[in-house]
Amino acid sequence: MDIMIGPEKSSLLRVMPRLVQIVRVLIRRKFLGALIGNRPWPPPQEVRETFEELGLAFLKFGQVLAMRRDLLPASYIDELELLHDQLPGMSIGVVRAAVETELGAPLKDLFSSFSTTPLAAATIAQVHEATMRNGRHVVVKVQRPGLDVLIATDIETLRYLVSLGERFFPRLRALDIPLMVYEFGKSLKRETDFGREARSIVLFRSALADLPDLWIPDVVAEYSGRTVLTLEFSPGERVDVYAKLHPEVIPRSISTLVRLMLQTIFEEGLFHADPHPGNIFVLPDGRLSLLDFGMTGELDEPMRESLILLLEAIIKFDARAVSEAYLEMAPMSELVNHATLLVDIKAVLYEIHRSNLAEVSIGDALDSLLRVGSRNGVRNPGEFFLLTRAFVILESLLRVLAPHHDYMESFREEIARLTAQHFSVERAKRKSTTLARELERLMNDAPGDARRVLRRIAEGNLGRVQAPSLEALGNQVSRNLERLTNTMAVAALIIGGSLLLIARLDGWLHLLGEAMVTIGFFGMIIAGVGALRGDRGR
Repeated sequence: MDIMIGPEKSSLLRVMPRLVQIVRVLIRRKFLGALIGNRPWPPPQEVRETFEELGLAFLKFGQVLAMRRDLLPASYIDELELLHDQLPGMSIGVVRAAVETELGAPLKDLFSSFSTTPLAAATIAQVHEATMRNGRHVVVKVQRPGLDVLIATDIETLRYLVSLGERFFPRLRALDIPLMVYEFGKSLKRETDFGREARSIVLFRSALADLPDLWIPDVVAEYSGRTVLTLEFSPGERVDVYAKLHPEVIPRSISTLVRLMLQTIFEEGLFHADPHPGNIFVLPDGRLSLLDFGMTGELDEPMRESLILLLEAIIKFDARAVSEAYLEMAPMSELVNHATLLVDIKAVLYEIHRSNLAEVSIGDALDSLLRVGSRNGVRNPGEFFLLTRAFVILESLLRVLAPHHDYMESFREEIARLTAQHFSVERAKRKSTTLARELERLMNDAPGDARRVLRRIAEGNLGRVQAPSLEALGNQVSRNLERLTNTMAVAALIIGGSLLLIARLDGWLHLLGEAMVTIGFFGMIIAGVGALRGDRGR
């Protein structure tokens, strides 16, 4: 006789060993007493060792906490920062086996030299310095074995805990925590795919090629795979260490960091989601070197346009504009309390406005938006969570580099430049050309397609329903469709001409704008008169 086990019980059985392990670690490290309130928190070193012992997901969470100096005492932050690149390393035997399995050749045949001591040991992988047979100086990033199983187990454990929490605390459902767990799991899987990271590096190198103060190491494709990534060697030292020795050059570095973040977001739809100090080095010639592209995000064009309006509105403290841009970034939201959302956004902007400008944080503002949005029924897209995390980490880094520097001025300047570029006349012309082509295609194809479909309906070819009167209805729908396309063409002329006039250009562009607006208005009048005549005739 077979015993049937439901999906929920099966999930619990799978995660039970991990749950037991977590509880044992927390008890041994005396965390449970601190959570309940009966004991003081363990010392900083004990906290860091607890994160390390609990594994990958907790290590990543600890890295995020290490950047939030507003949440934890400095002693805990200093200890958690060691999670970035000072974890226990893999043995050279494990590294050799991983490289040889991935690249399909003995290590001695691939490299003329391969350091047995890692340059860095992080949560996902560790990095070794090496020299290729052709003399090229490289670093080899080797992934820790068994991460796929560990990630799947941790994410399933988190999902179970979240479902259990929502069952006993219904208020948690408004926070949409399952979506956050899902996105966290997806980001971890992306981070462990070195093939995806290699493609991201190529895209970022192309997008930031015009930044003279930035260098991104190139990928050695033939020596890379899903779990091994070989890159050009990047000499230098961590940016936070460099800042203490050369504080006079840090304002320039801050401008470079702000520009690379915003430029890739708004021009390419990409962003580096983990810009902590261990991923940014300063080369001997003073240029910044950006490393580790395992955690990146992508934004489509509509989301980028909404985001630039959102950031501009936050800087200007315009609550209504913030609300509109924010809701455009979360189009799947249906049951939103707009009035309450606007009130909560005003409260967020008020807290920002009353702060010292040097302490204003875009990352914290976005994080506050996520919280008030979830509270008011907004379904935040996953990329918004990742983008918020990126801004929080970047701004925390900027405060570490120059605590008294007004880095918001760099944000304002770059956003102003990108806004002017994003809504420039050239971009409007390209969009008008694209819109005109789509309208032309619609005007040419839609009436014929509509007639053919409606004729088939009238003839009963789309089912058993016979409807002789549908032919007349089809003609009416076709006429209405033609009116719609004509109206859209007229609107395109008026909008395009208005953009040219608003830009206050001289010469033929100004004349072109006036002509487009004039033709558009006359077209609107003609279309209206034609519609009235047609209605009266019928």
